Amino acid sequence: MLKIGLVGCGRISKKHIEAIAANKDICELVAIADLIPANMDRAADMYTEKTGKQIRQYRDYQDMLKTDIDIIAIATESGHHAEHALAALQARKHVLVEKPMALSTSDCDRMIALAEERGLALGLCHQNRFNPPVQKLRQALQQAKLGRVINGTACIRWNRNQGYYNQAPWRGTWEMDGGTLMNQCLHNIDLLQWMLGEEAETVFAQTGNYLRDIEAEDFGAIVIRFANGAIGIVEGSACVYPANLEETLNIFGETGTVCIGGIAVNTIEVCNILGEDSVDNTSQPDPDTVYGAGHIPLYMDFVTAVQEKRKPYIDGRAGKKAVEIILAAYKSQLTGMPVALPLKNFSTLDMKELDLKQR
Repeated sequence: MLKIGLVGCGRISKKHIEAIAANKDICELVAIADLIPANMDRAADMYTEKTGKQIRQYRDYQDMLKTDIDIIAIATESGHHAEHALAALQARKHVLVEKPMALSTSDCDRMIALAEERGLALGLCHQNRFNPPVQKLRQALQQAKLGRVINGTACIRWNRNQGYYNQAPWRGTWEMDGGTLMNQCLHNIDLLQWMLGEEAETVFAQTGNYLRDIEAEDFGAIVIRFANGAIGIVEGSACVYPANLEETLNIFGETGTVCIGGIAVNTIEVCNILGEDSVDNTSQPDPDTVYGAGHIPLYMDFVTAVQEKRKPYIDGRAGKKAVEIILAAYKSQLTGMPVALPLKNFSTLDMKELDLKQR
């Protein structure tokens, strides 16, 4: 039974609490930390209601790091992920981080290096990789059932109105978040690169700020070429009227086409593979939110990875890939040129002088 401490009790923390409670035979939540007491009270009440157990509360997460906790889960604002993860690794805790891993390539590298140096597990919350339809597509690609893969698309056509940004002023800032590509689109970009070979070579992007009063982009388009020749196309918007329209992942190969949709890429909409029945039995009912239901299997994998002293299914090196693509897209917007990967020493902060409303 591994002990978990959760740093950050905001919007996404509900999924962490649900997942830990669902895996109560292998782990337990023993402590939470947040600067806002009311947030901690809500989180503690939720966990107690699900498990009957009480948990400790800390205003300063550093105090929590001094206790006998095995795993630290980080669900704070994006701009704090690296700081909190590095502190937990320094305290010799295994770390599970919400997306994005960090907002700079150098911070990603520091997190990976420290975890590897100390023999600690570093995992990323890309929970949609565990969706059965996503797993089915991944297996089909690994078995070369789609033949030569030509291209794939990730479309995130959502609405985030101004009230969403006003509710949490860190959102949409270069220092703490980035824009639509980094916040709303990262999960689907992760899936796209995972399906297209994982080795992105060049990135070209056009982004802009059209409707929302934020620093970063509310719309972005990316073209990615991978080492195997496949091309990925990303369309990400927070400006779709009047509400979320779709999040889809489409993969096109020589002998197969697979299109996954649903609220949280949980439904196979098209599955045409040469020589196979097109009947699908992996689609799931739409979840209650775009976060999906993948945190439960993600926690099961991460906790057992710690117990078995193996890498988690989505480790730090895997988690960096989508962040690096998005940072390359930002650099492409900044320079007006395609950007070659790997990308060195680039951060969302490098975008602060660019006025996207004038582009």
